[in-house]
Amino acid sequence: MDKIIVYVDDADHAQQLLAPLVARTPAPHQHWVLVACAPRMTHRVSKWVSHSARESWRTKWADKLFAQITTTVGLSPAQVTTVLAKGPLAELTEQLQADLQANGSRTAPVMDARKPRSTEAAPQPLTPRAATELAPSPAPRPSHWPRVLGSVLTGCGTLWALALD
Repeated sequence: MDKIIVYVDDADHAQQLLAPLVARTPAPHQHWVLVACAPRMTHRVSKWVSHSARESWRTKWADKLFAQITTTVGLSPAQVTTVLAKGPLAELTEQLQADLQANGSRTAPVMDARKPRSTEAAPQPLTPRAATELAPSPAPRPSHWPRVLGSVLTGCGTLWALALD
């Protein structure tokens, strides 16, 4: 049985990435390790919410995320192992890979199905037209208006001074 480690933080985005993979491979041959990456809370939250309340919220958030993903993608509970990330993902990945190797399995591929933070981070396919539109434009020439305005104001000031004499 092949295991695949998938990092998720948004059900809709993960569904778009996982649905084609689940449909392509027969169900009995894959086991999915879904790792929920909960949104960060600001450090100011600790003033108002206890640590246990934060952990409770993270657990409920992860359970809701896992339920949405498994139902929309069509995974059975027997095919899924759920994990809530509580530290750096690199360390968690090493720990999951070590657990798999200890059980006699080979290393699992890791898939990042987290939603990109910005639109620039997400790779977008380029069409030939879009590629030419994205070509670097020449650097804009500096405007000459600040110098002209400064000269005009200096001249007006000089004329005003002469008029007052």
